[in-house]
Amino acid sequence: MFHRHMFSHGPWRERWFQKGDLKYVILDLVKDKPRHGYEIIRSLQERSHGFYSPSPGSVYPTLQLLEEMEYVKSDQQDGKKVYSITEEGLKFLEKREEHAEEIKSQMEDWWPHVDMREMGETMREFGNLARLVAKQASRADSAKMEKIRKAIADAYREIEKIISE
Repeated sequence: MFHRHMFSHGPWRERWFQKGDLKYVILDLVKDKPRHGYEIIRSLQERSHGFYSPSPGSVYPTLQLLEEMEYVKSDQQDGKKVYSITEEGLKFLEKREEHAEEIKSQMEDWWPHVDMREMGETMREFGNLARLVAKQASRADSAKMEKIRKAIADAYREIEKIISE
């Protein structure tokens, strides 16, 4: 999975959301239909074409907070907690509609509505390359690292040619 820290510039360098914004995104998702935590994570992965995968450590505490605030309620279905928005949650979104729309717009700017499967697959390969190089860096001698660097530089130039065609 591609992660934002693999790039040094562009929207990937920034936090995906500001503190507290994830609750708006989650409320918007459960407004559409009731969902369990993993489904929320998967929906965000799909919306971002694989570029963003929220951790369970951010989604589940946010769901718990939303439940404590009575903006969502949970029911057990097939051994899973399924969350749905409450009237209070709908009112909260309505009162903060401008901010919620701003977050949606920001997400659309980051993750356009185009089919980005090829981009996602390319970024996965890029991630594989980065992991391979990182693994080798600690055990490769300087001659081997120079060959690796040269191969990457050659690949860069070849990709640059392809892009400019």
